[in-house]
Amino acid sequence: MNLSVNLNKIALLRNSRGSDSPSLENYANQVIALGAQGITLHPRPDHRHATSQDAISVASICKDHSLEFNLEGNPFSDAKDSFLGFLGICAASEPHQVTLVPDNDTQITSDSGWPIGYKSKELKAFLSSHEIKNSRTSLFIDANVEALEFAAINDFDRVEIYTGPFAIACSGHDPSLVALESSRISAVIKRAGDLGIGINAGHDLNLDNIPLLKLCGFIDEVSIGHAIISDSLKYGFKDTIMQYLNITREI
Repeated sequence: MNLSVNLNKIALLRNSRGSDSPSLENYANQVIALGAQGITLHPRPDHRHATSQDAISVASICKDHSLEFNLEGNPFSDAKDSFLGFLGICAASEPHQVTLVPDNDTQITSDSGWPIGYKSKELKAFLSSHEIKNSRTSLFIDANVEALEFAAINDFDRVEIYTGPFAIACSGHDPSLVALESSRISAVIKRAGDLGIGINAGHDLNLDNIPLLKLCGFIDEVSIGHAIISDSLKYGFKDTIMQYLNITREI
């Protein structure tokens, strides 16, 4: 599986002091130098961490190094003040992949998948937008086959499985609950193979639960941010990235 490093928390730390330290661009370049396969940003309308300009800058850095840039967000977030709107950011950054989530403007984090049938007409209109014609599309879904099939009907290239419940099960050390959540993920992966849809995964993944996730089946990409920054406090950023790269590369 490929590793896309989410740098939102670096931007959050930078914003807390109102300066350019730590530099998001510097950490993006470190991620590239260490061998990660992608970088993810999820700019929100209040710009509380990654900003619209951050997305444009990091996308440019990724293009210069032939690295994938994954832009996450609610496709219906409109432009307001310095926030360009999700479609506007897509136009300016030309991401390799756009991952659509159903978050509202005040939501702390993406903690649920796209509801089946939610804004279907508007979603189809967004997917036909000129601004994303060259981008791979991915829909953030709960680990159920019906959500996957909704993505397939709407011609998404991939889905990103919301792994929050799986991570909670793993942290609780309850084998039966881990088996239940793993079976749900495995069912989505198997059906995705039938439908020709790629599989991404993300939310609360870490060094402890990634090996268990890999047992569920083939996953194209994992997007990890919070755990990487938390582990960096213990191991340092470079060593942490290398640990995640090693664990995602292991067969």
